[in-house]
Amino acid sequence: MEGLVTQMSFWRGRRVLVTGHTGFKGSWLSLQLADLGAEVTGFSLPPPTEPSLFVAARVAKHVRHIDGDVRDSDAVRAAVASARPEIVLHLAAQSLVRTSYEEPDATFATNVMGTVNVLEGARRSDGLRAIVVVTSDKCYENRETGRAYVEDDPMGGHDPYSASKGCAELVVSAYRRSFFGPADHARHGVALASARAGNVIGGGDWAKDRLVPDLMRDFAAGRRTRIRFPEAVRPWQHVLEPLSGYLELARRLCEGEVSVAECWNFGPAASDAQPVRRLADRLAELWGEGAGWDATGEPQPHEAGHLSLDCTKAEERLGWRPTWNLDEGLAQTLAWYQAYYRGADAYNLTVNQIRAHARASAPSPSLAHGR
Repeated sequence: MEGLVTQMSFWRGRRVLVTGHTGFKGSWLSLQLADLGAEVTGFSLPPPTEPSLFVAARVAKHVRHIDGDVRDSDAVRAAVASARPEIVLHLAAQSLVRTSYEEPDATFATNVMGTVNVLEGARRSDGLRAIVVVTSDKCYENRETGRAYVEDDPMGGHDPYSASKGCAELVVSAYRRSFFGPADHARHGVALASARAGNVIGGGDWAKDRLVPDLMRDFAAGRRTRIRFPEAVRPWQHVLEPLSGYLELARRLCEGEVSVAECWNFGPAASDAQPVRRLADRLAELWGEGAGWDATGEPQPHEAGHLSLDCTKAEERLGWRPTWNLDEGLAQTLAWYQAYYRGADAYNLTVNQIRAHARASAPSPSLAHGR
């Protein structure tokens, strides 16, 4: 339990600002931080879905909530000033590829200028020590080679969402070199990094046009799900996998380890980059009678056919690696939804899985002591 004790000792009483805390990942992260004893302030628009994990798990009872839009620079600066954070975790985003085709201007405004606004607010904050900007695995210029992307591959993007995340990475790089340079850390005291996760799954996601929420909604209603790209390959991982990476990265940055003020991939093992078909089949099998899906066969906006991440850097330099493989992640996700639909409490479901993941992540006593 050595790693868990270290995390609890570090985060207890730590002032943390989380943007996008009303979203799926932000809600999980906020509850995880609160459970570790951090003093969490969240800044975000209202929950983007109905239902939402934020409401169902009563996240607002466990964090200080500030309603606001990252596109509003004055509101962002006011929130940063009010929170007085030691650590900023920037997750607020327009996070859907298909929505980016419908609302490209809002996507770029949120994902690019929203990131600028957060970093500008951070520049004016006394006592800040670390910033982690969360982007996406889709920030890479995807040439469909089948090769897993490494951190220094070119940024790009066919669709507005992917391009906006590539732009956000360029913003982070520019701010790090211009204002938060590791070589000048003794002067400014802030370490800035970015994090790129794979396709996350987990309980409490009700976003539209996303595979697992679509399957869970339809299975619960006794409907067959229509799937757009059953052969598309994605780096699937339970939401707690990248979140554990963000927290480890933030801890290292806050403790002054300026060598990690870089960009990082937090994805699954290579074997867990699987086609959509494989996930849909497995979830239908786990759900049981009546669960199934069909390919739509209809023309769709472009989405990447193959995407995977090489996480060697995080494994070698941060000591981070996935805890739950894809099968376990799917089982945990399905267990969350099935229990929720039976009337179980969403807060307890979520926190129990957070704690189970933390226990599974901790090294055994023999490994911790080198035996």
